[in-house]
Amino acid sequence: MGNDARAISELFRTASLGAPENAIGFVLWRVVNRYMREVDRSLATAGINLTHLQFETLIQAAWLGRSGEAATQAELARFGGIQPMQVSHMLKTLERKGLVARPRDPSDVRTKRVEVTAAGLEALRRAKPVVIDVQRRLFGEEGAPGGGLLNSLLRVCASPEGAEPAE
Repeated sequence: MGNDARAISELFRTASLGAPENAIGFVLWRVVNRYMREVDRSLATAGINLTHLQFETLIQAAWLGRSGEAATQAELARFGGIQPMQVSHMLKTLERKGLVARPRDPSDVRTKRVEVTAAGLEALRRAKPVVIDVQRRLFGEEGAPGGGLLNSLLRVCASPEGAEPAE
């Protein structure tokens, strides 16, 4: 049994942007995956034992903890727009590597805080320039602070889910 070519052709004729590369969702999906592969490759080439997802989790934990108070796992999940279980999985890996500690919150034993260790800070010092270089290579000035691409993406991020992004 093969594909129903007529039904598939009809689907794309009546509800389509013409081709996958004309659909922003498809293009974003490919760009995000390419960016992640480039970061993974560049970190590995630099001898840094982090993946893109581990780097993002670690740098977000550092950003949220910059006041001196460690963020909770739930705060980290909300900030990154990541499922709490995925954050927990990443943090377990980072904890095994000695890059974060996850002590229980003294005021609520169900809550874990995320503390970036000295080894975690050193890993970020080494990884951050590598990741910034990938960003510059792939996105140029459009992806830099103030760039059109970054500003467009930030507008989408700032709008509530289900709402139209503000112009």
